[in-house]
Amino acid sequence: MKQSEIKELSVADIQEKLVDIKKNYTDLKMAHAISPLENPIQLRDLRRTVARLATELTKREVQ
Repeated sequence: MKQSEIKELSVADIQEKLVDIKKNYTDLKMAHAISPLENPIQLRDLRRTVARLATELTKREVQ
């Protein structure tokens, strides 16, 4: 998810996506621990998306 897409979302949408992506990240991380993923770059992308969402949420709370 790109930063430009995140900026268009409402606060409620960002919180909802954050919970959903964190769950997805945890599931993939556990699956990777059991047997290697075909594309382990997915983990990095999800982790960065979580950071982008959390950063945007914090930025909006400060404003």
